[in-house]
Amino acid sequence: MKLDDKLYLVRFNTDKLSHIKISNPNVCLQQCQDKPCTRFCPAHVYDWDEEEKRIAVGYEGCLECGTCLIGCPFGNIDWKYPRGGFGVSWKNG
Repeated sequence: MKLDDKLYLVRFNTDKLSHIKISNPNVCLQQCQDKPCTRFCPAHVYDWDEEEKRIAVGYEGCLECGTCLIGCPFGNIDWKYPRGGFGVSWKNG
């Protein structure tokens, strides 16, 4: 089974408040050349918006795995678990 097929089984109870934010957008723009967050997140939560020159965060699809906490070479991602009752809901397990 492919990763995309497995992600289809995951359900989310989306909060209106994001539990993820980029601490300092200028770090992404000026210091981070490779934008590794756009590759290491299994849910593709982070995307570089070339037009706006910023990382767009799609927190609604976050799997809460914590990869971004250790993956950002600048520690520029402020990540917390979603508020109680919100976030990922595993369908089979």
